[in-house]
Amino acid sequence: MSATFNLVADPADARPQAGPEPDADSGRSREAAALDAYSRTVVDVVERLGPSVANLRVLRATSRGRVPAGAGSAVVLTPDGFLLTSAHVVAGRDRLGRATFVDGREIGFRVTGADPLSDLAVLRSDADDLIPAPLGEAAHLRVGQLVVAIGNPHGFAGSVTAGVVSALGRSLPAQSGSTVRMIDNVIQTDAALNPGNSGGALVDSRGELVGINTAVAGVGLGLAVPINEATRKVISDLMNHGRVRRAYLGIAGGPRPLPARARRERAQATGVEILEVMADSPAEAAGLRPEDLIVELGGERVEGVEDIQRLMVADLIGSDVDILVLRAGSPRRLPLRARELSS
Repeated sequence: MSATFNLVADPADARPQAGPEPDADSGRSREAAALDAYSRTVVDVVERLGPSVANLRVLRATSRGRVPAGAGSAVVLTPDGFLLTSAHVVAGRDRLGRATFVDGREIGFRVTGADPLSDLAVLRSDADDLIPAPLGEAAHLRVGQLVVAIGNPHGFAGSVTAGVVSALGRSLPAQSGSTVRMIDNVIQTDAALNPGNSGGALVDSRGELVGINTAVAGVGLGLAVPINEATRKVISDLMNHGRVRRAYLGIAGGPRPLPARARRERAQATGVEILEVMADSPAEAAGLRPEDLIVELGGERVEGVEDIQRLMVADLIGSDVDILVLRAGSPRRLPLRARELSS
């Protein structure tokens, strides 16, 4: 005996069905995955660059022997013992010390050369099997990009903080004797920096060195000297010659807008107004005067003080170049011979 059943659909079944309830767990999973990716990036950077960062104990030679003179961090440049740090970490005469690495090795170092006007110094250590940090290019950084700071704040070796590039193109004053110069294109980051981080590494997410941590300007405001074409030249000079040669004009100046007519004719908005001409300087010998407005040097446009600094390279020392100024609104082209800036 068989039975047949007619199945009649409930009218409610024809109504549009609501989608599944949002899964809160899936949102949390996505957040966890993002955090894991962030953590993996930081961990990978630290594992690659950690062995290239040293903790420095700086000593000063005295008649009573070697005494402590400071502390900081340094980054390995070459396998045969060259290290890079901040000039202020090893400032002073007869500086040497000990460099300690995360693997427990401790080796001696001496200062090969220091350049206070870029706040960079090169050390030479007693080793031939170090792991160098790959040099990146700070010009490729973007605001908001992840960066990792590795150093030794307060003597805590191998400390790591992560953050972002907060700003680019900052300037930082540096001084050597009576000479004051601006370090250009300084990197600002919110990666926490503390005393002892100076000379340590600022690294991008690819594990490349993009800056040398140099200063703490406030809570959440750290500054680093960029690794770029200019600083590579400084590093090379310090490694090969122990110093950096710069040309010297002998002026103090600041930015100033060009008069309307000159702005139109030159398609240039600003120049550098001379505020003071130093006695017995190349600028005085060339006939430059206070209130002259520099718009060109050696055929290169000058729009700010940083342009003059950029042009004050060793090749200019002893060379004859033209300097174009506006004097009372009229252009004057004057011959000038730069001298070497004394240390």
